[in-house]
Amino acid sequence: MNQNSKSQARSAARLGAVQALYQQHMEGTAVTRLLNEFHQHRLGRVIEDEEYAEADVDFFDDLVTGVDARRAEIDDKLTARLAQGWTLARLDKTMLQILRAGTYELIARQDVPKASSISEYVDVAKAFFDDREAKFVNGILDAVATEAGR
Repeated sequence: MNQNSKSQARSAARLGAVQALYQQHMEGTAVTRLLNEFHQHRLGRVIEDEEYAEADVDFFDDLVTGVDARRAEIDDKLTARLAQGWTLARLDKTMLQILRAGTYELIARQDVPKASSISEYVDVAKAFFDDREAKFVNGILDAVATEAGR
């Protein structure tokens, strides 16, 4: 796999992880069932005429299970970065999953360059939101990375 296709597979894994985490948040789906569903029916498939890129399945699995396992720690880090009076519950549910996945990657995946991680999650945010929210993702994740010593 060349560097470009590896990068695209990781991008697809990030987007898939945000979608999986959103589903888990909304439906309370068990992680094992969630991973299986995405492996079997979503990653690298065509759904409603939209082709999902081949994803780096191991990376996807790590993001989803990592966020699930470290949710309290991640949420504490995010809460500390929000403006006074804001809570995670006030955030859009998709935005929250983008920030959780990005935070996990920044604190747990030292193999991924900080700038690359942040840029990728800003791109995920742009798929769902406008530039203002994308800048919000950039600012929060940059602060998390700085605190994590990255």
